[in-house]
Amino acid sequence: MLRRIDDIENTESVKTTIAEARFPAPFREGLEYSSPARGTWNIVHTGMLIPESHQIFVCALGCLRGVVLTAAEMNALDRYSSIQIREENVLDGGMEELMIEGVTDIIRKLRYQPKAILLFISCQHFFLAYDQELVFKVLRERFPEIRFTDCYMIPTLRKSGLTPDQKMRIQMYSMWERRPTEPKRINLIGSNLQTSPSSELIRMAEDAGYEFWDLYRCRNFEDYLEMAKAPLNLVYEPAALMAAEDLKKRLGQEYLYLSFSYDFGELEQNYGKLAEKLHIEKPDFTAEKEQAFRAITHAKNVIGETPIAIDYTFTFRILSFARLLLEYGFHVTEIYADNFLPEDRENFEWIRKKYPDIVISSTNRPAMRFLHDHQETGPVTDKIRRRPHEMTSVQGYEMFTAQKRKTDALHERITNTAQENCDLLAVGQKAAYFAETDHFVNVAESGGYYGFDGIAQVMGLMEDAFLHKKDRRTVIQRKGYGCESCL
Repeated sequence: MLRRIDDIENTESVKTTIAEARFPAPFREGLEYSSPARGTWNIVHTGMLIPESHQIFVCALGCLRGVVLTAAEMNALDRYSSIQIREENVLDGGMEELMIEGVTDIIRKLRYQPKAILLFISCQHFFLAYDQELVFKVLRERFPEIRFTDCYMIPTLRKSGLTPDQKMRIQMYSMWERRPTEPKRINLIGSNLQTSPSSELIRMAEDAGYEFWDLYRCRNFEDYLEMAKAPLNLVYEPAALMAAEDLKKRLGQEYLYLSFSYDFGELEQNYGKLAEKLHIEKPDFTAEKEQAFRAITHAKNVIGETPIAIDYTFTFRILSFARLLLEYGFHVTEIYADNFLPEDRENFEWIRKKYPDIVISSTNRPAMRFLHDHQETGPVTDKIRRRPHEMTSVQGYEMFTAQKRKTDALHERITNTAQENCDLLAVGQKAAYFAETDHFVNVAESGGYYGFDGIAQVMGLMEDAFLHKKDRRTVIQRKGYGCESCL
């Protein structure tokens, strides 16, 4: 029996309180909706991080539409090509020939010779059981001066095994080969966005005499290959853990997982692990923590009791971030997420106990497409409006009240005016879209803001978003936060 997906009886199918939510997946799986908030990266953006590389996608015309638009929007069509799979290619059994001759034709017609080819295959290749070894063997023989690696655009695998995102991060480093080890090298792998240079993570390594490398520091393809000389890879994104495992297995590179976190204690532990790995004494981060505390309390004074909605596109440790805000008195009312990381279980239980009425909202249920037409109904929606503010951190309370007494009259007037104009502050593009607010922090995938320094920078972004509007409609439609955009 068919049913209109915009027929919302109530908000319970797309919203729930954290007290009633299941962990780690609050909502049932099914048909999914994708909002027009496009700041997160896709496989095209990620592949472009390899310098002097060229991408070739082999798939049906309908699938090619999305990836070619991504390449065009980021002004990178000169590094992108495609081969269209037609019906006859599926029926005549000539997939291998199509790929070999198609790639050969593309390479010979390019105005430059790339150092590497990222060859993306699609679902159809798996359905047809084509001979991938043959394809890559012939291409490598024809073009021995070019490195080839297989990449995958297979959405049918999203719910089983490695996700396309995990697989892509593995393949990003698949062209590395064993090289003589340089003990004073250290890599950060698996992150789409550049880690802020002022992060304690980078300063700690460089102060200890290490060369710190990531893809953003690679000027050319040879620099990319030189990263294989590092004996240690740092990882802070969960999606990159399998890439670190693969490099350990293939090249013998050790790795250290320093989970992205907004908890001061967890960050201290991470830095302790890094110090032990580098055989150095852990630095004293008292000044950095005090800077973060000051930034938090200052932001709290500015933002006041304004409701805050946050979403998972802002950071993969969304519950860690929510807990930080709640501990220091911010008025978090809603969290947009369909899944939580296992390592956020403790934060989930903490929030559930202290703030049971916080609302968890889906981002991909089809009903969300029509949510704004039904905002006035439903018991969960009512709880968003009437949840009382509660302070749980004595230390945080003392800090921001002390700071508040020092706030001058001019600053107070500016803040009061902004509070009158800002009904809700969103952190993340999806939260901004669903909450329909132009006061939002435009950051995706944690923005590279790691550590105490990162927390301080995020607080500054929240203040700015509170005080100044953005053009939501224009900003969130740009693909790949941090990438060049022609829009």
